[in-house]
Amino acid sequence: MNLNASIIDQRVNKLATEQRQPLQECLGTLSDEKAVSAAFVLLVMQMLLDLDLDEGLDALTEGGNDFGVDGLHIGPEQDGEFLVTLFQGKYKRKLEGQANFPEDGVQKALTAARYLFDPASVITLNKRLAIRVEDIRSRVRDGLLPRVRIILCNNGQKWTDLAQAHVQRAGLGDQVSVEHVNHDTLVGIMQSTKPVNETLRLSGKALVEDFDFSRVLVGKIGLMELAALVQRHGEKLLERNIRRYLGLSGNRVNEGIRATLLDPAERGHFYFYNNGITLTCSKFSYNALQGTDYQVRVEGLQIINGGQTSNTIARVLADLDLASQDHLDQAFVLLRLYELQDERTDFVSKVTYATNSQNPVDLRDLRANDEVQRRLDISVSELGYTYRRKRTDGATRTEDITSSVAAEAVLAVWRKLPHQAKFLAREHFGKLYDRIFSTQLSGSQLVIAVLVYRLAENRRKRPAPNAPDFIAYASCFLAMRAAQYLLRDMGLENPEQITHQNFSQAKSMLLQKGDRYADFAQKDIQQALSQLYGKGAVSLQRLSATFRRGDLIEILDQAPLRQRLSK
Repeated sequence: MNLNASIIDQRVNKLATEQRQPLQECLGTLSDEKAVSAAFVLLVMQMLLDLDLDEGLDALTEGGNDFGVDGLHIGPEQDGEFLVTLFQGKYKRKLEGQANFPEDGVQKALTAARYLFDPASVITLNKRLAIRVEDIRSRVRDGLLPRVRIILCNNGQKWTDLAQAHVQRAGLGDQVSVEHVNHDTLVGIMQSTKPVNETLRLSGKALVEDFDFSRVLVGKIGLMELAALVQRHGEKLLERNIRRYLGLSGNRVNEGIRATLLDPAERGHFYFYNNGITLTCSKFSYNALQGTDYQVRVEGLQIINGGQTSNTIARVLADLDLASQDHLDQAFVLLRLYELQDERTDFVSKVTYATNSQNPVDLRDLRANDEVQRRLDISVSELGYTYRRKRTDGATRTEDITSSVAAEAVLAVWRKLPHQAKFLAREHFGKLYDRIFSTQLSGSQLVIAVLVYRLAENRRKRPAPNAPDFIAYASCFLAMRAAQYLLRDMGLENPEQITHQNFSQAKSMLLQKGDRYADFAQKDIQQALSQLYGKGAVSLQRLSATFRRGDLIEILDQAPLRQRLSK
């Protein structure tokens, strides 16, 4: 028995048991074997993409007519591109960990990448997958470029050389990457919380200075030395980094790094082309009597900015044969090392935020300790709920509200920007942060927004048999409109009038009349669509584009609310 495979098997079986009902609500009736298989894909998606449980369940697409796609995650738009991650899982009960990922599975994944994203191709898919594929196709028709990352995961070994030949002959170009994930990969991620103690071998001169009760070292490190460091420690170096590795394909910066590394004439210029990497540690020491080429001993080493650069360097150099390594000894990257004491965790977070905020990444963890978030934490707790400012591995309870869900709910329900709530999640803790979490936002307003949002999301995730197709894309619009009925029935003119004094009334009205509010909101949206497109059927592609652009907001704003509900 393989130890890592056994560790993952325990987690997979626990997940399959604890989440059996949610899994069946998503995928239909499951045998024990199918439940374990789905739980494995769910675990991989959660760990690889930092998804919470609800996000992972929502991304599952396994079932009949799934085109070999067991999970599909669509990332937010960035510079006219968006990242799509396809997952296909193969899970075996035997835990030797030796079986290769099957060749036919690789072929299915390649076929999926070729046809799923072509708006002109006609294919039969299950409803969960079709909804997501047509969303992707609508973005393609709008001129956005999909970058596709195929994750083939199993509790065994990578596919054979024959299967790899299929990948190389597929002709999908740099727009598609194919990666293997197994039990060893997952255990490596699980171990990322262990401290990294290392020796950094720098080249040339370096500057060391004590500054504001901290120490700073600035120097340069050889690319081969950095690659070896990443290969030794992997994900353990990225605990404080705020995004997992995005892959070579699907990221233009990483592709540019690869292009420079593959050109022997350009490698020596890498130092000038790259912004460098930033690391923190709890302590570093070196021989100050040396003038150059320091060997720096570090404790608690972490890469907080430059994780993408470091991983790309490691992966590209690992694929180079000896004959292709000319001038690599002349290739360096700028290194900044900060010695920051553990008790200054808030300062560490601020440093991480500042060094990453120029990049469009998920910044919710780095906002977790600011004054607004701490105030909301206290305010929400007084109402009987728990506000999760930081991401955790544990499953959320009904009383738990994550900061990411709160941001989406408030932006849709009270700020009346449902399209940005759904499709600009990357910016919720970036440029939209102050608009969402204004100083006037109270815990009462936040919780009520989340309760209305959950009501709408439940209709999307568990649609009625006769539910209209637009429900798959309209939950944020539905929540916005339903909240207007709640305010009207409470006799309030704006959400700022929701306070701790009338919180119980608002919650009670949602429990009693929430379904009616949602029914009315659904009818209002249907009428708005008819006003926009007429009475004919509207394709999933067009529906996705409509709610992504927010075409209906003005129509809904001008539409009168329906009759007051009887008390």
